[in-house]
Amino acid sequence: MPRSSTAFLFDLDGTLIDSVYQHVLAWKEALDREGVVLPVWNIHRKIGMSGGLFTNILLRETGLDITEERILRLQKWHAEAFNRHHTQGSVRPLPGARELLDFLTKEGIPWAIATSGRMQTAAHNLAALGVDPDKVPVVTRDMVRHAKPDPDLFLAAAERLDVDIHQSLVVGDSIWDMLAAQRARALGIGLLSGGYGQDELQRSGAFRVYDDPADLLRHIDEVAARD
Repeated sequence: MPRSSTAFLFDLDGTLIDSVYQHVLAWKEALDREGVVLPVWNIHRKIGMSGGLFTNILLRETGLDITEERILRLQKWHAEAFNRHHTQGSVRPLPGARELLDFLTKEGIPWAIATSGRMQTAAHNLAALGVDPDKVPVVTRDMVRHAKPDPDLFLAAAERLDVDIHQSLVVGDSIWDMLAAQRARALGIGLLSGGYGQDELQRSGAFRVYDDPADLLRHIDEVAARD
């Protein structure tokens, strides 16, 4: 395939790493520890947005006070629980994730990672993918003012690559990724590997939907524009 003029901006959890449900369980553990009772399905529906917005929404829905101390405590407990899942070996790259990134690199197609997670939890996932943040542009929640569904993460990733955001493809697994892509004026590609349905992703702005990274790689000619 000729070198593409398109840049790929990847979400991390649920898009390249099979970790969405571990995040759900980690948040459930943190919320239980804080005495916040919420069903697991309600937590899952909010995975993919920034941790701060996530906790604000959950606390607002339960009627509890939203204090900075409580939010920081929940985020700390979530990170501890999620990293424990990593050490237990339950968090792994999704099928085709490494192969997709290797293909883009080989073909000279620029790519970056933009995740609403902080480096505290993202570091393990990057290591599992074999991604060195010193060599590959990686934008985490720590580096931008607002995370998804705001567009800041993907705008910053495009800037790091020195590419036009309007010529970029945002690859994500949640409606929050697709909303952020629309607000960045980028094209969104949805993956089903995060637990959201095809209709949900398309209604949120995805112009193509695939099963996982391996399925996207099989259909890469459908989305990668050529020079």
